[in-house]
Amino acid sequence: MRMIKTNNIREELNGITTVAISGHIRPDGDCVGSCMGLYLYLKENFPQLNKIDVYLQEIPESYHIISGTEDIHHNCDSDEIYDLFIALDCGDLGRLGESVKYFQTARHTLCYDHHVSNKGFADTDYVDPAVSSTSELVYHVMDPEKITKETAEALYMGIAHDTGIFQYSCTSPHTMEVAAELMRKDIDCSYIIDTTYMEKTYVQNQILGRALLESIMVLDGRCIISAIKKKDMKFYGVEPSDLDGIVSQMRLTRGVEVAIFLYETNVQEYKVSLRSKSYVDVCKVAQYFGGGGHVRAAGCTMQGSMHDVINNLTLHIEKQM
Repeated sequence: MRMIKTNNIREELNGITTVAISGHIRPDGDCVGSCMGLYLYLKENFPQLNKIDVYLQEIPESYHIISGTEDIHHNCDSDEIYDLFIALDCGDLGRLGESVKYFQTARHTLCYDHHVSNKGFADTDYVDPAVSSTSELVYHVMDPEKITKETAEALYMGIAHDTGIFQYSCTSPHTMEVAAELMRKDIDCSYIIDTTYMEKTYVQNQILGRALLESIMVLDGRCIISAIKKKDMKFYGVEPSDLDGIVSQMRLTRGVEVAIFLYETNVQEYKVSLRSKSYVDVCKVAQYFGGGGHVRAAGCTMQGSMHDVINNLTLHIEKQM
């Protein structure tokens, strides 16, 4: 497997005293894991940094088992100007959300990412779609012997989430070797996986059941689709973060190559998640509609009626079948 050549993070910190770290909107496990892992590592090993701030939107409650998450800034009201802005797990500038203001004013910008759709937007970009996750990539910019248990917990969570607990095709022998090194830091990997990935609240299980019950099969049973409207989310009292994992569960349906899950975000606007098993490149589909991601996992936001969105998506998926 090809590995991109990365500098040790210490080489990026010459003359730096203030750092901002941020990831993509609606942060998932890899986004939070890579951001918090890097934050903790910098805080523990570089005393010359007198200010290190992490900017992320609200994260799932379960992720708070990771050390330092109480330090996350959820708004960008201040007018800080940082020496260095580090973007993590973010495929393009628009996905940074409000923290883009600090990116634009920073004296230098750096990006670590593994999305194939990332064409480079920082002063220095390290983008490698060959690695399983941004957390795995971030591991390689650190000195392994200086990684503490707390940093290892964050990185392990990120890798576990983006590999579907080491089940997805992005999991390589090298990924397993990195995970093993993190486990040697005496982390409780079972607790991390159970708490942040496997466990669901009662309403999360309810909305999952609703999505599965109302799903449909198209394209000769090779594609499964489900959708949730805003009124349904309000009825169950769920937020977008409560919908995580639904599309991955749909993907496990026997005979299915592609799973499509969408939920209404506004009038005639839908957030779409796409997953595939073996041969459909869902990133190409997502990119056509202004999104991005990975070959087997991607997403986008689409306008129109639910019927139009589904028709447009399946048209492009069918071309690959």
